[in-house]
Amino acid sequence: MAMAAEEIEALITGGIPDARVEITDLAGDGDHYAARVVAESFRGMPRIKQHQAVYAALGGRMGGVLHALQLTTAVPE
Repeated sequence: MAMAAEEIEALITGGIPDARVEITDLAGDGDHYAARVVAESFRGMPRIKQHQAVYAALGGRMGGVLHALQLTTAVPE
């Protein structure tokens, strides 16, 4: 069962309230997404910790319901 882009965005913003999230369906199949997550709360965090925060917000759905996610994280400019 695929996840909707809106559900992915809601999960990320639920776990990272200050995040701005852009989701792109890469294959048009609801299984392969790209996410760009920009959050002030990432400031000072190494990139791996930023990614771990996003994965935590997804609540273990990576690799299961959410098959693939190309992830980019950043802090606001």
